[in-house]
Amino acid sequence: MDGMTDRDLLPLGATPRNAWQVSAAEVSLVRAREEARPVTLSDRGRKVVIDARRTAIIVVDMQNDFCHPEGWLASIGVDVSPCRAPIGPLQSLLPTLRAHDLPVIWLNWGNRPDRANLPPSVLHVYDPDGRSTGIGKPLPGNGAHVLEEGSWAAAVVDELAPEDGDIAVSKYRMTGFQDTELETVLRNLDVTTVLFAGVNADQCVLNTLTDAVAKGFDAVLLEDCSATSSPSFCMEATLYNVRQCYGFVCDGAELKTQLEAQA
Repeated sequence: MDGMTDRDLLPLGATPRNAWQVSAAEVSLVRAREEARPVTLSDRGRKVVIDARRTAIIVVDMQNDFCHPEGWLASIGVDVSPCRAPIGPLQSLLPTLRAHDLPVIWLNWGNRPDRANLPPSVLHVYDPDGRSTGIGKPLPGNGAHVLEEGSWAAAVVDELAPEDGDIAVSKYRMTGFQDTELETVLRNLDVTTVLFAGVNADQCVLNTLTDAVAKGFDAVLLEDCSATSSPSFCMEATLYNVRQCYGFVCDGAELKTQLEAQA
């Protein structure tokens, strides 16, 4: 680089949030931590203060197979309109998060074409007789392979197309931490608090949230940005259990308002 010498320190790391400073003569392991940026949310009247500098959002499974009227769930007779409910709130929230440097992580089913890492207990879901349209099989309408990485079926719905700078992680279980790089990505981003959104709130969202808490992360479920095609009592139980055992339930709309007020 122009004007630099071999003694000038340069950052070494995939992200400025977790980088060394190095030169031929010196290595500094001191991470540059920005000053905390508190943002106050509420959970049933109780204040919940997060540090926006160390917070990321994980958006779970907002994919065609779960949320599109021509996707997998719709093809087997599931009403996907509840799964589409988070689209509007996320369309409103995500640009604000990006503008305030909160990482956006898309956590989606993205199976190998050969399904070599999927045990029968996973394949059994929605294919209990081995003859149904299960994971990896072609959809009856357009032939896209169910939840297969790179297929239309596994893609994020058009209304929420990921943007440059977002991070995508493929998962292969109800939890996003099993056999994936998700934890490493969060640690590398120096994240301590994780916002959760997406579908299904009582299944993949909740499983990933509980694993995050088990690994020491703070968890906040964004109720208005989450949904499920399950019966309503499943959502009620999810909200109860998150509050009781794992973390907090807040609203993305409030987060958007608080961040914009700081700006």
